[in-house]
Amino acid sequence: MAQAETAGRALVTGAAGFIGSHLVDRLLASGWSVTAIDNFDPFYDRAIKEANIFEHRLNSRFRLLELDVRQPGALEEADLAGDFDVIVHLAARAGVRPSIADPAGYYETNVRGTQNLLEFARRRGIRRFVFASSSSVYGANPRAPWSEQDLELKPVSPYAASKLSAELLGHVYSHLHGISFIALRFFTVYGPRQRPDLAIHKFARAILAGHPVPVYGDGSTSRDYTYISDIIDGVVAAIARRDLQYEVINLGNSHAVNLLEMIHELENALGIRARLEWRPEQPGDVRHTWADISKAASLLGYQPRVALREGLRRFVQWLAWQQALDLEHLNKALTLSTTMAPSSMT
Repeated sequence: MAQAETAGRALVTGAAGFIGSHLVDRLLASGWSVTAIDNFDPFYDRAIKEANIFEHRLNSRFRLLELDVRQPGALEEADLAGDFDVIVHLAARAGVRPSIADPAGYYETNVRGTQNLLEFARRRGIRRFVFASSSSVYGANPRAPWSEQDLELKPVSPYAASKLSAELLGHVYSHLHGISFIALRFFTVYGPRQRPDLAIHKFARAILAGHPVPVYGDGSTSRDYTYISDIIDGVVAAIARRDLQYEVINLGNSHAVNLLEMIHELENALGIRARLEWRPEQPGDVRHTWADISKAASLLGYQPRVALREGLRRFVQWLAWQQALDLEHLNKALTLSTTMAPSSMT
């Protein structure tokens, strides 16, 4: 696996979230200086994100800017001195089902926000841009495993359409302005710090609480579950590729697991049986995802290492640790973070 060079300067958006905070962990450990951007969207509890970056704030090579990439000029108005070697754009409105209720909001964040970042890169002469896309851009594609060479993409949700639109914007800026743009299509990322609304996290908490687990459809849908450290390996390798101009690359585990099998593995990891609550299929969902990762292997040296059973074991360990933390502890982290004015900006 290729590694990003040390002693660079990275601008990371969505840095306090699930994937973003793990990326910042890796970059700081490798000697990078990181300027982190997050708007702490209230989609879920701010205290969770504050806990994600608690240790980052103690590092002199980390700086947090609290701003919204949707706002024109927000980046120029912020104190972003110096040059950046790369922008890693992870900030987004996430989730298929919520996007159906608020398509305009998803467009504003995921498309207009991306264009604002690309404009900032153009004006500042930042030549490397790594973008977090999604497997959802493939839509209900019957040609599995899904390959980047398949150009017949038909998204079935506003979220998916917004990600595909952002990929195409990247192509425009690569073609017109010479920006190296790498779009990484993530496949169902899970692991410690996973958002509480996502299936594995939501199901685990329901099982532990004795609540029913909602199963949409007949349980035969499948996902290519990809552990967070494997995803970060791919992102870091993409950062290191200075020679690529425009590429779209799948990052997955290359193994589709059906929903009932995932729940069974989660039951084993927790040591508790689940109660299932059957519900109708949801609009915007696709029945199956499965990544062809041969391009990632060729260009990035990407090789996923964490199988679902091991990944769920690690997730359950983290969840047990998190549940041992009471609300007072999280509130202390939040209080301390807000007193560290040199690293924050509103």
